[in-house]
Amino acid sequence: MEITRKAKEELEARIEKIEGFIAKKGLGSTYLQKAQKTQRDLNLAIVLGGIILIAGIAIWMNGENKER
Repeated sequence: MEITRKAKEELEARIEKIEGFIAKKGLGSTYLQKAQKTQRDLNLAIVLGGIILIAGIAIWMNGENKER
């Protein structure tokens, strides 16, 4: 069983290397890189929007408390 497990791990490692090479140099690699950059930018925009929203609500609630 030890040989089978080692062989399986080695094959999985090789497949991951090949997939990485294809993603980096293969067909559609430019498109993939652009899609990843777009996704990253979108995630950052969502996080920043959430932070601004929470800060705005906190300021609004603080102003409501001072008026009373």
